[in-house]
Amino acid sequence: MRVAVYPGSFDPITYGHLDILKRGAAIFDKVIVAVLINSAKQPLFSVDERKQMIEESIKQANYKVPIEVDSFEGLLVDYLRNKDIHVILRGLRAISDFEYELQVASINRKLAKDVETIFLMTNNMHSFISSGSVKEIAKYGGDVTDLVPPHVVTALKEKSAIITP
Repeated sequence: MRVAVYPGSFDPITYGHLDILKRGAAIFDKVIVAVLINSAKQPLFSVDERKQMIEESIKQANYKVPIEVDSFEGLLVDYLRNKDIHVILRGLRAISDFEYELQVASINRKLAKDVETIFLMTNNMHSFISSGSVKEIAKYGGDVTDLVPPHVVTALKEKSAIITP
């Protein structure tokens, strides 16, 4: 079985993320979306909230292969070893993403020689979307309905009502 891990903060999940997940699911027999618990970042949504939003997005998309949602803390390569998985799935939006992702993939390869990173280019219609820009737009009451699924729009509105600019 060909399994890939699609790691990220997904704070929140966007249509760009879902585009990569959809296309990754067409390549692999199973994809695990792994939400990174990063103590250096201050996420808007808790890990459980992010996992719930991803799970809801998966239900609505009706993938033909199993998609699992999990979370991890620490090194990605340790998570992969524990799961006996050897492929990382990552999305690229622009050349700036490539520079960062190349560095991370090289570090992962140094730490685990049996791990491969597969990069997919995000669909051009989603290439400008980032979780950070979605949060910034929502924070000021802007319309994010074309950037994230409806249940994420609702969650952003609920958070924005609590966290005002």
